[in-house]
Amino acid sequence: MIHQFRNNGYNIVLDVNSGSVHVVDDVVYDAVALMEKNMPEDEILSSLKDTYSEEDLREALEECRTLKEAGVLFSEDVYETAASELAGKRQTVVKALCLHIAHDCNLACKYCFAEEGEYHGRRALMNYEVGKKALDFLIASSGNRKNLEVDFFGGEPLMNWQVVKDLVKYGREQEKLHDKNFRFTLTTNGVLLNDEVMEFCNREMGNVVLSLDGRKEVHDRMRPFRSGKGSYDLIVPKFLKFADSRGQDRYYVRGTFTRNNLDFSEDVLHFADLGFKQVSVEPVVAAPEEPYSIREEDIPKICEEYDKLAKEMIRREKEGRGFNFFHFMIDLSGGPCVYKRMSGCGSGTEYLAVTPWGDLYPCHQFVGQEEFLMGNVDEGITRPEIIEQFKNCNVYTKEKCRNCFAKFYCSGGCAANSYHFHGTIHDAYDIGCELQRKRVECAIMIKAALAE
Repeated sequence: MIHQFRNNGYNIVLDVNSGSVHVVDDVVYDAVALMEKNMPEDEILSSLKDTYSEEDLREALEECRTLKEAGVLFSEDVYETAASELAGKRQTVVKALCLHIAHDCNLACKYCFAEEGEYHGRRALMNYEVGKKALDFLIASSGNRKNLEVDFFGGEPLMNWQVVKDLVKYGREQEKLHDKNFRFTLTTNGVLLNDEVMEFCNREMGNVVLSLDGRKEVHDRMRPFRSGKGSYDLIVPKFLKFADSRGQDRYYVRGTFTRNNLDFSEDVLHFADLGFKQVSVEPVVAAPEEPYSIREEDIPKICEEYDKLAKEMIRREKEGRGFNFFHFMIDLSGGPCVYKRMSGCGSGTEYLAVTPWGDLYPCHQFVGQEEFLMGNVDEGITRPEIIEQFKNCNVYTKEKCRNCFAKFYCSGGCAANSYHFHGTIHDAYDIGCELQRKRVECAIMIKAALAE
């Protein structure tokens, strides 16, 4: 499978199955398009004779043949058979937990899927005993895997800060006993952030996610306190201090853009201008009836914004003012293993969410939906059929993914988004797909531009 696109003056050819990227001239670009249609060489020569010289065309065709023989152009799909074999035979182990340390929040974000932290249920804080059992469950379910991850999530985790610290201490004690290594992470809105929290996180947390939507008016509109007052002025100075204290590494400022700020590239650049080096701003996923939801007619504008952002990132990088944008980060030489490229984040198999009372769900976005309740930290997995359902979910079991050029970069997309829009995890959220494809194109173009 071949994907071709032009962006920012570059002619780019992506060989989907090998992952090879070629930046080519016009003659090769046009020749590849006809070769993809299985057009014989003599017909290609005839078709393009009015545009290019015969010498240039023959040289282009020879170059394409050489690349094909090297396995980096028109390569075969060797993964489809492997996908079904891996899904059936692969023994999964749990390697990561999202601990819902607090089903409560001190903000009232308007797009929150967790309903101000309550997740379709009641306000609650996870106690130490439940958290301890969750870590024990993770260790017992992780098999021979040494490296384990625990994300402290909410709601707002800092509303249950002492339990966070106690569980980190317990995890460190268990590392030595079970030959495991915990990587702890934390997501916070910053309201309760202080020097003591920063110091502890810098010592113990492998990554922190700092929730901030963008420019002051954008952030305060969507992330106010329950009183309606904005939170930007309170948290931005603390987030800047936190990011600097971590050497501008091992963190992300993470925002959500909505229909209210389709010019979101300005929010990304606002973060960069403030001094943040690790930035993530992603589209809201919301029911179509919500006034702030992204709609199909918004896609062209959003794609323009991604193009604008990509060009500005190249300019700043060349000026020595570069920053990372999470959704443009792409590894063209390494990256995840083949199975992960086909099946995604591991929700429901390798990654589970734990509620404050110890219930297990496939991920945080399924919490509170009883049809996805998998078990609890006392009994373990009591509904293994849910694991099987997720295990058999990959880019070859989703019709929308099979012929998509971005399938090995998004790995089939978010199962929760698929379920919430289509009632099944074996589908894909269409608007998300369109935007993902655009982000992949921009990411590849940036690599090409910076390789010059």
